[in-house]
Amino acid sequence: MQKLEEQIAHLTRMVEEMSDVVARQETEIALLTRRVQMLMEREAEREQAGADGIVLGDERPPHY
Repeated sequence: MQKLEEQIAHLTRMVEEMSDVVARQETEIALLTRRVQMLMEREAEREQAGADGIVLGDERPPHY
C-alpha cells in the first residue's frame, strides 16, 4: 500500500511539473504568435509602400 502511495505522490508531482511547463509554453507561444503577426503586418505595409515606389534596375537584392 505504501508503494502505491509513493507512486501516486510521484505522479502527482510530475503532473504539476508538466502543468507548469505547459503554462510557460502557452505564454511563449502567445508571445511568438503576436510577434509573427506584427512582422507580417509590417511586411505587408512595406510591400504596399513598395508597390507605389520607383524600382531601380541597378539596385542590389537585400541578400547582397
